This record gives sequence, C-alpha cells and structure tokens, in this order.
Amino acid sequence: MLGVAVWAAQQKTAQPVKPAQQPPAQALQPDEPTRIQVDVTRVSMLFTVTDRKGRFVTDLAKDDFEVIEVKKPQTIQEFTAESDLPLRLGILIDTSNSIRDRFKFEQEAASEFVKSVVHSNQDRAMVVRFDTSTELVSDLTGDTDKLDRAIRDLRSGGGTALYDALFYACRDKLSQDQPRHKFRRAIVIVSDGDDNQSHYTRDQSLEMAQKADVVVYAISTNISRIETDGDKVLKYFSQETGGRAFFPFKVEDLEQSFENIANELRHQYNISYKPEPLKTDGLFHIVDLRVKGRKDLQVHVRKGYYAPKM
Repeated sequence: MLGVAVWAAQQKTAQPVKPAQQPPAQALQPDEPTRIQVDVTRVSMLFTVTDRKGRFVTDLAKDDFEVIEVKKPQTIQEFTAESDLPLRLGILIDTSNSIRDRFKFEQEAASEFVKSVVHSNQDRAMVVRFDTSTELVSDLTGDTDKLDRAIRDLRSGGGTALYDALFYACRDKLSQDQPRHKFRRAIVIVSDGDDNQSHYTRDQSLEMAQKADVVVYAISTNISRIETDGDKVLKYFSQETGGRAFFPFKVEDLEQSFENIANELRHQYNISYKPEPLKTDGLFHIVDLRVKGRKDLQVHVRKGYYAPKM
C-alpha cells in the first residue's frame, strides 16, 4: 500500500469489535463501502530476498534492485535494510471444529512465537479467534504475558469465518498507526483455510489487506499431505501480499513454521518510490520488484498497491 498518511474511515454502522462481543461479520455487511483516504507522495514496499535453498540474502544494496510499473522503470528514492522496524502483528487462530485434534499444540506454538517475536518496548500484537464468528480476544499490546494468556484461554468449536477475521483485523486494527512506512504490518493465520461462514468474500478480505499494507503469513493445519481448496486459499493470501504459506505435515513442525516467520519479519528490505506517471484512479497497480540479473534469487513482496481516487 501507499506510504505517508493513510487513514481508515468506517461507515457509522461499522463498529470495532470488543472482546467477547458481536463479531465484525455480523456488525458489518459486505455491501458496506469502505473509504480509505490517501495523500500520495510515494509507494513503500517491504520485502525479503531468498536464494534457491530458501536462505535469506541480506547483503544487497539499492543498485541491485529494479522496480517496474506499467512496463516503465521507476526511480528508487529510498532504500534501507529494515531489521528492526516496529511490528504491528495480528495472530488469527482458527478455533473451528475442523482443527480440534491439533488445537492444543497450535496454542503452544503460537504462544512461543509471540514471546520470541514481540519486543514489548516497540512492538504491538493482537490475538483474534475465529470460528462461526470472529472475536478480538486481546487488542494490540506489547504485553506478551497478556497475549500468552489470550492464546492459552482459547477454546475450539463451530464453523470457519476466516475472511471476516482477516477483513476486520486489517481494516479496524492494523491500519491505524501512521505514518504507514514506519511500521511493519503482518498477519499470521493458523487455519485449514476452509471458510464456510464469512459475510465477506475472499477477494474483499484480500483487498482490505492490500489497502492496509499487511503481509499475510499462513500456517496450514491440514496434515493429510493432500492439497485442499483451503490450502490454495492460504497460498493465495500469502502470495498476493508478499508473505509465505507453510504446510507442516506433523504438528511438531508447527514450531519451525512459526520460527521461519519470525526470522523473515526481521530480515526485510524497504524501498520507496514516487510512481511515474502518478495516477489517482482508485485502481490496483501491479508492481514488479526484482534483483537485477539474478534469476537465482527470489523476492517476496506484495503484487502491487491501490492508488487513491481523487
């Protein structure tokens, strides 16, 4: 999403969810317009680079990269290796019946992840559970003990409203701190990806994640070794936002998946540029960011950004 000031404005019927209260899926209707006002001066993109073995490449410089938008090379105005940007993190945990047999281990792994990643002096994280409905069980905080308790107190049961949970977390929570390029926003979804309860669609929730400049990481709870439609959904969210999806086939591998995400969050680059030509058409603009002449390296970055509509 675009840098500088981005403010999320909701319609008067859209009320933020509070713990143990009515979920956003019921409070917000899918046909309800969401207006995001953007003052455009630049596009900022956080990303990671890995080699063919999946190892992070952290020694690249500004001149190693090129940005292409609408077949036109863009001028990179700012470049930094961001190893310690403040995090704004959402942990979205599926508590539906479909993951009941793995639930206890998921809680343990998620709890350890929060303790290892969240630095209380600068980071903020929240915990959202979703099954038939969506509930904010811990608001954005740097208190890891509070986050740990929220995760361990979760109970499973019900259907799956994944899209509503993602929409809510991005729109009502993670888009709040400004300026946007000063914070790294990410969501970690722990789910089988099989949504059957949401009011919002898959693409509506993806659009909200892109507008909020959120990177989505997903950990699949499917251990069948057979790719499901839910797995494809998790891949879609992660690929489109510049994150990654993990498919641990044993519950014991969940901890490694969380550790991989933690490492990635601390090994990112950031580039900023002013689009030429600058368009304010409200449309999604595809951006191609790559390492010059290095086909052996893969850039993990969101596919583009939504321009404002003036």
